[in-house]
Amino acid sequence: MTGRSRGGAPPAVLVLEDGRVFRGRAYGAVGETFGEAVFSTGMTGYQETLTDPSYHRQVVVMTAPHVGNTGVNDEDAESARIWVAGYVVRDPARRASNWRAQRSLDEELVAQGVVGICGVDTRALTRHLRERGAMRVGIFSGSAIADEGTLLAKVRQAPEMAGADLSAEVATKEGYVVPAVGTKRFTVAAVDLGIKGMTPHRMAERGIEVHVLPATATLEEVYAVGPDGVFFSNGPGDPSTADHPVALMRGVLGRSTPLFGICFGNQVLGRALGFGTYKLKYGHRGINQPVQDRTTGKVEVTAHNHGFAVDAPLDRVSDTEFGRAEVSHVCLNDQVVEGLQLLDRPAFSVQYHPEAAAGPHDAAYLFDRFVSLMEGQRA
Repeated sequence: MTGRSRGGAPPAVLVLEDGRVFRGRAYGAVGETFGEAVFSTGMTGYQETLTDPSYHRQVVVMTAPHVGNTGVNDEDAESARIWVAGYVVRDPARRASNWRAQRSLDEELVAQGVVGICGVDTRALTRHLRERGAMRVGIFSGSAIADEGTLLAKVRQAPEMAGADLSAEVATKEGYVVPAVGTKRFTVAAVDLGIKGMTPHRMAERGIEVHVLPATATLEEVYAVGPDGVFFSNGPGDPSTADHPVALMRGVLGRSTPLFGICFGNQVLGRALGFGTYKLKYGHRGINQPVQDRTTGKVEVTAHNHGFAVDAPLDRVSDTEFGRAEVSHVCLNDQVVEGLQLLDRPAFSVQYHPEAAAGPHDAAYLFDRFVSLMEGQRA
């Protein structure tokens, strides 16, 4: 794949698996790419989105029309690389304009080999995905363009997200430690299923020394760090494939260690408690999703990136192997389960991203709730 300046960018074609075609110009690297077409409703935070491991094997359509205005810097990335499989924007910035910018978004996409397309009607594309659901897609530019029948056949040969086991592909291979900021108060073992860099930082700000462990970590390896609490991170893929993380979490629940899970970790907790999971039609993605904390009645604006959800009853407390469980948070747009909590053990989870780099910060209290569980257990 090669990069071109936008002024001379070659034609590009986006082909959905149902045969819908959008034409535009290459943005970023030139070539071809495949993934699941999803849309993100955030109006800012594109660098954090691109580098979120939860977007592995997804082609992200930005609903905001102007993208790239603030460029790219070396501080805001959530991981060491861009994880999206492809990028779709309507009107990319002609030049970056921000005092923190170190290069343009286009330059970053080229440098990391991310194939994108611009100049397409992202409003029409988003409406199509809302009606038909997330689906496989291909972006083709330059010499990769062929007749539509050939391109459609390639798209339909690409793997689907349902049944995809991806956590180990994005997780760290070796454990590492994020030291506490200031006085160390607690030690947490964080199981990396696709963790964002800001997440252990939010815990470190609260005096927690965070030991980030690979997705393949065993129960013995988790407890070897002497944890006061265990954290299960966000991540990509289908939770129905996450048999090892589910077994690991059941081991933690069995020891009644304070436990906190987010996003994929919420789905893992759901499975560990005996609930099912299912694929949403088009998912929740962006930094403006309304969620109600049913324990307080408060409505929060939250950051989401999930295409699967937990199938748990909203209208009653459920009996599980680990005691009573209830749905603690719910999305106000569609009543999807957005959080779980155990009533007889110190464990809870949410489906969204409380670390919220690039915002909002309504859900930051959840890290304090985790600290309170560890304080209670210690007492």
